[in-house]
Amino acid sequence: MARVMKVLRTLRNHWKKSTFAVCVLSYGGHWLYGKHCDNVLRKEACQEAREFGRKLIGPQEEVKKATVILNPAASRGKANSLFEKNAAPILHLAGVEIKVVKTDYEGQAKKLMELMEQTDMLIVAGGDGTLQEVITGLLRRTDEEAFSKTPIGFIPLGSHNSLSQSLHLVTDNRVKCITSATLSILKGETLPLDVLQIKGDKEQPVFALLGLRWGSFRDVASSISKYWYLGPLKTQAAHWFSTLWEWPQTRHASLAYLPPVPRPPDLPAEKLSRPNLLYRIYRRLQNYWNPPVEEPPADEEPAHWEEKQISTLELTIYTHNRNPVKRRPDDSLVLSVEPDTVGIGQFIRDGTKKAEEPLVCTDNAVQTEASVCHLNLPREGAGFYDIDNEEFEAMPVEVRLLPRKLRFFCSKERKEELAHAN
Repeated sequence: MARVMKVLRTLRNHWKKSTFAVCVLSYGGHWLYGKHCDNVLRKEACQEAREFGRKLIGPQEEVKKATVILNPAASRGKANSLFEKNAAPILHLAGVEIKVVKTDYEGQAKKLMELMEQTDMLIVAGGDGTLQEVITGLLRRTDEEAFSKTPIGFIPLGSHNSLSQSLHLVTDNRVKCITSATLSILKGETLPLDVLQIKGDKEQPVFALLGLRWGSFRDVASSISKYWYLGPLKTQAAHWFSTLWEWPQTRHASLAYLPPVPRPPDLPAEKLSRPNLLYRIYRRLQNYWNPPVEEPPADEEPAHWEEKQISTLELTIYTHNRNPVKRRPDDSLVLSVEPDTVGIGQFIRDGTKKAEEPLVCTDNAVQTEASVCHLNLPREGAGFYDIDNEEFEAMPVEVRLLPRKLRFFCSKERKEELAHAN
């Protein structure tokens, strides 16, 4: 009892050191427990991947080959380590022959896609910027019709992984996010996604999976990092300081767009059985003696472009890829025009929300669906676009929807979750 009292007395007399020691031990214990949980997740994922590797391959089958485009600079230089620890062991245990191609500088992924040979699957390991470069390089190829049929896997290793929410279950655990994305590639469940083709007058087209932003909210969001010393108030501070320099922050442009195109019916999953030989001979003889008369093509109505002048805080052009499972009657992109009549307080509140989810529009935004649009900007002071969270110089562009252009591997659980959300 005397020893216990002595210890308690010592702790009371040195309460500052005792408090510091308790905090250090608590933090260390929490850190060690997190490491243990991550190792358990890796072990479970590797065990599941081993089952794929143990499957027998037929005499006429070949080992699946995958080309991995890895951006080591993603996630502040941690992407290479994250891939080697969490994704590479899963692919190797599953018996996939992988070829890892690492990028050395910004824009290299576009050039690498021009030289890429045909592969069974293409895996992008990085963030939004890496993915945007890969699909742009892929769809700029002269033989893009053949290469666009290659299924694409996305392993989220970047600071921004916006598409991951459409393909995989949403989780705050980095290891679980990476391992589940890698396992979904092995399971083979795919989902068609729309693509935006953004083309200027002189530049080659740029392709996006999510959308294009232009306006005040985008400009302020790009400056938030400068107010890092304000901690959790940096987002509100950036929007408030921007109103001191310029108010109202309106943007003027002209839009011309065509209405959406009706979506064709889905093809049957099963192929129809081939008619018997006698019926096929009969049909050929009938077509020979009484050839079908070709009807002259009907005169197509000229395209009717809708034109309007806009004054807005921000213009967003985005796809429906945030929920690609939802059934829609038309193939369309969405033009969202934010009102320019809000006050400073509402501007700060809306900007804070859009900083967390850039493509989420406010309740007062005017939205229009279209199949293609022309965006004409003023010659001076147009600023910059955000295309899939990557910065581009703003200029007059044509934005065209390429419906269901690419197929991405996705999680079956996430696919069902999005389907129930419809």
